[in-house]
Parts: sequence; structure tokens; C-alpha cells
Amino acid sequence: MTIDPLVLMTDVEAATARLVRTAEGLEPLTVSQPSGLPGWTVGHVLTHVARNADAYTNLLTWARTGVETPAYASPSARAEGIESGAERPLREQIVDLRESHERFSDAAATMTAEAWTFFVPPTGQSAAAIPWARLREVEVHHVDLAAGYGPADWSDAFALRLLREVVSGFGAGEFELVLRPYGTDHPLVIGDNPDAPVVGGPTRSIAAWLSGRGDGADLTVSPDGELPVVPRWK
Repeated sequence: MTIDPLVLMTDVEAATARLVRTAEGLEPLTVSQPSGLPGWTVGHVLTHVARNADAYTNLLTWARTGVETPAYASPSARAEGIESGAERPLREQIVDLRESHERFSDAAATMTAEAWTFFVPPTGQSAAAIPWARLREVEVHHVDLAAGYGPADWSDAFALRLLREVVSGFGAGEFELVLRPYGTDHPLVIGDNPDAPVVGGPTRSIAAWLSGRGDGADLTVSPDGELPVVPRWK
């Protein structure tokens, strides 16, 4: 998958449209029902996706203007915003999804080439990484709605980039594994144990399993045995 932020914004647009269509197909009472994330309802997930768009809008504004604009007003503001919006009627949630996405899209459209290179301290990366971060949030949390959209619907490019990100996120000594996604030339290695279990299978399935969005039922393990217990991601 390209890292060109403007190309990635096209992917964000398409992913958000899919998410909104799923939300529009939900029954109104669904917002209070459990989602695929422990402790969160569907309303929590929808609200989080909307507030995340606003958080990334703030970071793009920071990159464009040079004026410090944190993603959230305070460390507790993220959780408070999700809780306060989770019980809203579905129609309000859908409007919020659309409008927060439009704000994010507008912020991206005003970015200059120089602004995309701005190092955003909270992320540890340049602003050019933000469209990918937003795409990841939309695609992964779309699955968390548990409303018919699953990892099998992810594109090959998205699944591979997500897999690489999850792999790079494990700390030294936290977990040891060798991954062999079908169709890739080189394995992905977690840790440095040469005798670590080898897990193979479709890229989407490995990415879903490692990110806690799949059970890995179609994955293989060598030597024969059960899949290792994976530390929680995100």
C-alpha cells in the first residue's frame, strides 16, 4: 500500500462510505447492544470513530499551522467523549460520522506538501502518516461493529500493512513467532527465537488473529499444535 497521504485519503473516503452504509443498515436499538469490543456497545464504537476523526483533524491543523493542537483536550477527554456520545440515537451517530469525516477530509485537502512533512510530536511521525492511521481506525472498527463486515472484506494491501504494523508493535521479548502469509516472499518475525512457532495462512486471517479480530481457524501452526496466545493489541 502506498504511503502517499493524498492517495490514502481516497482509501479513507471509500472506507468511511462503507462504514456509513453499514451504520445506516442497523436497527435503531442496535446502538445499545454489545459490539465486538469487550465493554463497548455499538454506540461506543460509532462515537469513537467520529471522535477519532476530530482528533486527527486537530493533528493535521497542528501540522498545517504550527500551532499546538492536541488530538484531545485532556488525557481524560477521549474516554469522556466516547461515553457521553455512546447512547445517542442511531440517526445522530450517523450524522456525526459523516460530519466528522468531512472535517477531517477538509483538513487534509488544505495540507501543503511542507505540512505533510511536519513532525507531529504525539504520533512520533510526520503528518503524512495520519491518513493511514485514520484508515486503520475506520477499517478495524468497522469489523468491531459485528454487523456483517469482517476481515475478509479488507483489501490485500490494507491487511498486509496492518499485519506489518501489528508485528512491529510487539515489544522485545513480549512474544515470539514466525509468520508466513501466503503470497509473500519473506516471513515476518516477532522476537529472535529461531525455534519460535511458525504460523501460516492468508494475510487477512493472520492480521485479524494478531489484532484480536479473528480466531485464526484457517491458520496453520508448525510444529503441530494450537495457536499461541496473542497479547492484546490496541
